[in-house]
Amino acid sequence: MKRTLYNEDHELYRESVREFLAREVVPFKDKWDENRWIDREVFAKAAQAGVYSLQVGTEYGGSGESDYRFRMIVCEEVARINALSFGLTVSLQDDLVLHYLLDLTNDEQKQRWLPGFATGEIIGALAMTEPGTGSDLRGIRTSAVRDGDDWILNGQKTFISSGIMADLVVVAARTDPKGGSQGFSLFVVENDTPGFERGRKLDKIGLPAQDTAELYFENARVPAANLLGEEGRGLGYLMSHLPRERLGVTAKAMATTRAIFDITVDYCNQRQAFGGPISQFQNTRFELAEMATEIDIVEAYVDKSVLAYNAGELTPVDAAKGKWYVSELQKRVIDRCLQLHGGYGYMTEYAVGRAYVDTRIQTIYGGTTEIMKEIIGRDIVGKG
Repeated sequence: MKRTLYNEDHELYRESVREFLAREVVPFKDKWDENRWIDREVFAKAAQAGVYSLQVGTEYGGSGESDYRFRMIVCEEVARINALSFGLTVSLQDDLVLHYLLDLTNDEQKQRWLPGFATGEIIGALAMTEPGTGSDLRGIRTSAVRDGDDWILNGQKTFISSGIMADLVVVAARTDPKGGSQGFSLFVVENDTPGFERGRKLDKIGLPAQDTAELYFENARVPAANLLGEEGRGLGYLMSHLPRERLGVTAKAMATTRAIFDITVDYCNQRQAFGGPISQFQNTRFELAEMATEIDIVEAYVDKSVLAYNAGELTPVDAAKGKWYVSELQKRVIDRCLQLHGGYGYMTEYAVGRAYVDTRIQTIYGGTTEIMKEIIGRDIVGKG
């Protein structure tokens, strides 16, 4: 079945993305994994090549392109070369941090931060999760108290993607202990903020080059000019940006699932056993048939979600459906692909082995599968 998501402009863009990745990512991605660190110069090169920050307006040095299909192409091409740590870092900018800045900043803040994002010179992070809170955003304990022209932040964040590399961090804090859901606000905390410290770089089982950190705020003095949006509306801002974040996870999951499946088909046609390729065995063909069918069917939902997002119609519930199902499909398919590779699949020089460990986080970050099902279930019951 022919895929109709893209037009000629998108395919021309795909060629430029492939050329960039071949030149600036493929030769270095293994070294980045070994060093547990991505050379940040690549992000400036990526922005210059139009690989991300496309949605930044032309007045700030971007191209003002909001069509999510271009993001989808980047996800697909990054997955094809199995550079998932790099891809996650790009997604963190394009699908999370950048959209808070595009949607919530005033003119002065846009002038301060957006040009740096457009050139890839500023790397951002989003700090919501705290020890003991997980997906429970209402359990946030980091506090912010007004003190003249500043806010004083105290608290701790954990599992913060790009927390070490980031030049600025969007931090969720409680500004009114008695305000309920209206008691949270967002702040942009910059590198040189007094009282802001980074803890250790966390040692993960996958995505080794993508840094993840603990962050500490001890009487951190943040200028009032760094309040993002309106005081007291932080929780609402976080919730309203979840569809984009979850679409980003879905896009990466879909792209990686397809890429590893294609690699596995090639492997099954080439790998010899008992006098012929392992694709000659009925069990192998049945496994491939099942995976191909699931991938094609789910891809149709993802394409529909992308077009819905472009039209401003992707709901939190529909985004949650895609997020949990596609990330679980990714986990299931890549596990089966590794099995078809046999012992070679367990070797890190094979893409499927690396993708196997990198995949496991997909059903957790951006909201766990269980949280996604709860969101969907509440919506169904509420409509009953």
